[in-house]
Amino acid sequence: MTSSPVDQQRKLVTPIPGPRSQALHARKAAVVSSGVGVGLPAYVERAGGGILVDVDGNHLIDFGSGIAVTGVGSSAPAVVQRVQDQVADFTHTCFMVTPYEEYIAVCEALAELTPGDHEKRSALFNSGAEAVENAVKIARTYTGRSAVVAFEHGYHGRTNLTMGLTAKNMPYKHGFGPFAPEIYRAPMAYPLRWPGGPERCAEQAFAAFVDMVHTQVGETNTAAVVIEPIQGEGGFVVPPLGWLRQVADFCAEHGILLVADEIQTGFCRTGDWFACEYEGVVPDLITTAKGMAGGLPLSAVTGRAEVMDSVHTGGLGGTYGGNPVACAAALGAIETMRTEDLCGRARAIESLFVDRLQRLRSKYDVVADVRGRGAMLAMELTGADLVPDPVTTSAISGHCHREGLVTLTAGTYGNVLRFLPPLVAPDHLLSEGLDILEDAFAHVVG
Repeated sequence: MTSSPVDQQRKLVTPIPGPRSQALHARKAAVVSSGVGVGLPAYVERAGGGILVDVDGNHLIDFGSGIAVTGVGSSAPAVVQRVQDQVADFTHTCFMVTPYEEYIAVCEALAELTPGDHEKRSALFNSGAEAVENAVKIARTYTGRSAVVAFEHGYHGRTNLTMGLTAKNMPYKHGFGPFAPEIYRAPMAYPLRWPGGPERCAEQAFAAFVDMVHTQVGETNTAAVVIEPIQGEGGFVVPPLGWLRQVADFCAEHGILLVADEIQTGFCRTGDWFACEYEGVVPDLITTAKGMAGGLPLSAVTGRAEVMDSVHTGGLGGTYGGNPVACAAALGAIETMRTEDLCGRARAIESLFVDRLQRLRSKYDVVADVRGRGAMLAMELTGADLVPDPVTTSAISGHCHREGLVTLTAGTYGNVLRFLPPLVAPDHLLSEGLDILEDAFAHVVG
């Protein structure tokens, strides 16, 4: 791993949050909309590797990566160098006005890296929600159909269309409707919570999906099925093996485009470049963002050439889409992923984490499930009869925060602890973070 300029040691010099962070948080309250929440109000001034340094001098272990964004770290040398060079050249022209090579180079990398050996095209945007929304536009144009199928527990963004695709009401949708029409929701293959049990989840969930499409939507009305290969905000739900392949085959049989939302799972996070590869599934369209550009805002839709080229000239784009500085960052991030074999590193992180998490599961009844893949792992906490336990989940996360470990929660019911460490974080930090997690369980659960 490339060494980080930030000392890779946890260090607490004040309570979390410290006085300077508290002062900044008071300033936030005075000028920032209260609709913008903050999970841990420790204000960061620099970061690298697996450490975030706040304004009070505390060194925090990072198990969140800015929600799976900084897989290469927050100051990867290749990203920093390319960004600095690009800023010195120019910061913006708008690719649709006077284009530049960096946009093309990112699209060339996406054509090489994304699943499938077919001819591909890409279009670049700013956020994951923009990518998903444009994927739906492209699918509707290509198929001449309007209906889109998403899944329970799915998360696809906060724009009007993607809120319609997103399953969870609070905080993402509450009070913001009405939403875009012609969006339908199918049951998700969620092994822990499948009524017929995990053994029959793949078979029964696929049958329920087929029945729903056939009876409620109509195969010939369906433009696209949008699916996260492993769900993100929904709680890192990993469908049973074979289910995604069945969905893909059904789509191919009926001329429906399979859109893989790999915004959280992409770019080495799950131990492959993209989570679809685990089962050899090749989507028609794939949406990417988050880990793509080392922390700068960039997203993409990549897909079959004939599908992507079906849109009329001028139908895709945006003022900032594929900004040259963000493209430079993406090229630096991809270079880092390749040279440091971050797919292999994600698998090593899984090996380090899973045994420790499973030991917690065997010790504490509140842990109903440990799941995930690569460096995208989670624990679901419940009471009796799988009743979600968001209170304990929040308390454990809060204890971790106070001890200098940045953790995230997730799940439709708010009862999932999710772990997304930077792929470049050293083992000793990951082990120390897991020690803190164990201590949190001991303090909260007893």
